[in-house]
Amino acid sequence: MSIPKSCVLIALILISFLLGSALAAEESPASPVVLSMVVDGTVNAALADFIVKGIEKAENMDAKALIIQLDTPGGMVSVTKKIIKTMENSKVPVVVYVAPSGSSAASAGALITMAADVAVMSPGTNIGAAHPVASGGENIPTTMAEKVMNDLISYMRGIVAKKGRNTDWLEKAIRESVSVTAEEARDLKVVDFTANSLPDLLKQLDGRQVTKNNTTITLHTKNARVEKIKPGLRFRILDVIAHPNVAYILMIVGMLGIIAEVTHPGAIFPGIVGGICILLAFFASQVLPVNYVGVMLILLSIIMFILELKMTSYGMLAIGGVVSFVLGSVMLFDSGETAMRISYSIIIPTAVIVSLFFLVAMSLVIKSQVKRSRTGVQGLVGEVGVALTDLEEEGKVQIHGEYWNAKADRRIPRGERVRVIRADNLYLFVTKDVAG
Repeated sequence: MSIPKSCVLIALILISFLLGSALAAEESPASPVVLSMVVDGTVNAALADFIVKGIEKAENMDAKALIIQLDTPGGMVSVTKKIIKTMENSKVPVVVYVAPSGSSAASAGALITMAADVAVMSPGTNIGAAHPVASGGENIPTTMAEKVMNDLISYMRGIVAKKGRNTDWLEKAIRESVSVTAEEARDLKVVDFTANSLPDLLKQLDGRQVTKNNTTITLHTKNARVEKIKPGLRFRILDVIAHPNVAYILMIVGMLGIIAEVTHPGAIFPGIVGGICILLAFFASQVLPVNYVGVMLILLSIIMFILELKMTSYGMLAIGGVVSFVLGSVMLFDSGETAMRISYSIIIPTAVIVSLFFLVAMSLVIKSQVKRSRTGVQGLVGEVGVALTDLEEEGKVQIHGEYWNAKADRRIPRGERVRVIRADNLYLFVTKDVAG
């Protein structure tokens, strides 16, 4: 049986096509991978965690570069240093791109941008105003401000000089809070160049050389496949609760909720709210410098408040609780940086509210202890009734329409008004009502 020539020809064409495709796949390398992440918000502990994990992912994927698209009004100095340290020690080149138009790299953002392996800005953005301030935005006291600025300038100068950028402008940005546009920053060598878009950025990055760990790396970003690193639920939650003031309030509300549930079993709602708040506070403590002596002082204050409800200390336990609570609040986060401490504008109102909470609870307990029982036989003590029979030693009386066996301390004629002085089992001990 002979095979038609047409079939042989088709088979040869298919084999040639498959072999050619295989050889082409071997000869053409895979498209380079570039990771990108959008950073939009204040520089806080949650953001540092997000960036650190992004750099780790870029290293694990052997990406050609990590692009951080930045828009921030600034944030904590200690967190900024952590981010810069991670960028400096990254095996993957880190590109900070201030974008889109209308964005800014202010304060801590300016420092992060200038510390990047490649610093780029989009037209219509600005950079600068890196003068350090306290957490509430107020100026730091003069002596402390000088120390903070000198430390920050000396820290940044070496890093920025190594990148070939303008160290004199950096010092002016920190000391005088100067700020410039993208084009001015490019001309002053604050950043390397400007880019209109991400594709334009990748095009200009291709072939550029950066030095990492004494090794020169040539960036190959032409036709790169860009993969975005999206913030997970962990980051979104931490971004809200990582502020010391928020974490502190969550901890206090959690403690009060659990105490309310323990003292009033079955209330359910306080226990649920308290449990959630405590867990969120513990979650935030992963990225905050928690001082556990401060936590113990706050717990001690709660114990003192509870003991004040159980025993008479003439207010000594309550005073000790307030002092312990305030000291614990001040010491709760162990950091020399103002931005990492709890604001006194939060501590004082919280201390007042917690103290009032326990004072109200204490007053209710005291009232319940001194208040005469209104239920059962004991609730009849002090009530006035009428003798239904002559009371020699025993007899019958009527109290609130009810008939009771009664005993008197002396003879009381029938029809006289009587007052209950004591109750014992089913007997009421009465005396003649003087008012009657």
